[in-house]
Amino acid sequence: MPTSSDQHELTSFLRRHTPFQAMADEELASLATKAVVEEFAPGTVIADYSARVPDDVWMVYTGHVVLRSTTDGTVIDTVGPGGIFGYMPLLTGAGLDFDARTMGPSTLIRLPGAPMRTQFAKPAGLAFLASSAWNVGTADRPTIAAATDSRPVGELVHGAVLLLGPDTSVRDAVRDMTEQSASCALVRLPDGTLGIFTDRDLRTRVVAAGQPLDTRIDRVMTAPAHTVTADLTADIVLMEMLERGLRHMPVLTPRGDVIGVLEDADLLAASTRQSFVLRRSIGQAGTVADLQRVGRRVAGVAGQLFQNGTKASATSAILSVVIDSLVRKALELALAETDAPSDGFAWLTLGSVARREAMPSSDVDSALSWRDDLAAAIPQLRSVAVRVHDILDGCGLPSDRNGAVASAASFARSQSDWLAAAEGWLEHPLRDRGLILSSLLIDGRVVWGDPTLHTVPTAYRRMREEHPNTLRLQRLDALSSKVRTRSLRDVLSRRGGTFDLKNHAVVPIVNLARWGGLTADVTSATTPVRLSAAAQSGAISDRDAQTLGDVFVMLQRLRMAHQVEQLAAGHTPGDVVTMSELSPLNRSLLGDGLREIAAVRRRVGDFGMPRV
Repeated sequence: MPTSSDQHELTSFLRRHTPFQAMADEELASLATKAVVEEFAPGTVIADYSARVPDDVWMVYTGHVVLRSTTDGTVIDTVGPGGIFGYMPLLTGAGLDFDARTMGPSTLIRLPGAPMRTQFAKPAGLAFLASSAWNVGTADRPTIAAATDSRPVGELVHGAVLLLGPDTSVRDAVRDMTEQSASCALVRLPDGTLGIFTDRDLRTRVVAAGQPLDTRIDRVMTAPAHTVTADLTADIVLMEMLERGLRHMPVLTPRGDVIGVLEDADLLAASTRQSFVLRRSIGQAGTVADLQRVGRRVAGVAGQLFQNGTKASATSAILSVVIDSLVRKALELALAETDAPSDGFAWLTLGSVARREAMPSSDVDSALSWRDDLAAAIPQLRSVAVRVHDILDGCGLPSDRNGAVASAASFARSQSDWLAAAEGWLEHPLRDRGLILSSLLIDGRVVWGDPTLHTVPTAYRRMREEHPNTLRLQRLDALSSKVRTRSLRDVLSRRGGTFDLKNHAVVPIVNLARWGGLTADVTSATTPVRLSAAAQSGAISDRDAQTLGDVFVMLQRLRMAHQVEQLAAGHTPGDVVTMSELSPLNRSLLGDGLREIAAVRRRVGDFGMPRV
């Protein structure tokens, strides 16, 4: 049993458990000297986090501690030797409704708050938060969720960006990074994409590999750099960074201009009122059955997030990220069952999940793109696609009802075939369902594999200058569907009947935003970002972009609230609402929103295409 003088034994114990395994020897020794070892009798309340905000974290050395809700007595977690608790109240700076008490004779280590905050801001600490925070340990218990910070990351970037040319030497890059106190440098490549050079690249690809300092930076950087647009929230970006093992995330405008670079510690600091409680056991799922048990809880987690105060837009984005994780894990498990290649192809998510606008009712649209030299592996890849969707079906994520799945011939092609198809759609958009397929693929986002294999967006850039007639046809198609006037009368007068929030209200906005984005050379993006880009390009007015954006947010809130209620009642979530069941306020908002959509669409139809 350790005492305050047994520093070596205490240090060794800490070293064996996360998040301390990656700590430097000096840091760990320093932490051990500040730690206090205490013994407790059975049933002792160690801390009541509903009553105070702590400035320390507890670690179990021997025995067990139970964490129990102070509101209803529900057991949240049981912490055994090597486990820690109390870190979420410490990091959020707010009390949480649970207490911690010993189950039997127990010895605990009290760790001071200051060094623990520092440790949680490091990659190992961040990964621990994402993988362990509030996980209750079994597949049956619910995950406790809290409201999240929905600030866009564009508001969080700070400082100048170090942007270098690809022929810059490592020596010059390191000098510039040192002079500007930058932990990374971005490299603009000839094809317009970005590379990134970090301290990790310097250690692993230069020093460890014995490369000379006059080596060009484009030979030792990471490329392409994973990037995000400025509209995504801190929650979503941090989750992506943790899932991908990244410490830096370049933030871009929808047109690809660099705004800044976020670091993982920046996002942790930004999360003052959030916790990383969405943590799913996806990464640890070793079998298909394990993954499907986790997957069937995802819709419920979205409901908890929304009910606990998270905005509908943030809930949709978080749900989309979780679905991405499920898809990646399902693909990993499917690949393990076969001898199909694990690289050389890209898996694309399409539709609302790709736009990060998923709802609990969302199905999974997908596509495959592979390198031109993988022709021999095509049958295997299509079989893998079938298996992936079988796994996802068991997760409660059904395949697209219209057959937009990676196992179908229309949605599984080589990178050259996709590019040729896209060029054909641009030249002859009415052939071979060109308008429909292009709309799906323009939304597409790579969730596995090389992003450069998604070649359709490349063809659709500069559409306004190079294919104005096809862009006009996109506009006509976006304006072709009409708001159901009968349902509108129901909203405004009789208040009876039903209304499909998605097909008759959301889809017209999404389609118009997609067209508007294309006028500004913006392909895959969220609907609000596309509307903003459309206004900047002159396709629609600033006022109309704001109006449609506001209506879209309102509709997403109505959809989320309706579907969460359906989930709570044990029903399958959907978008058809009964007018009489809506509150008077929501009926009024819906009616006003439908009128605004119709008015904007009339103005866009009258205004026509902006001149090049």
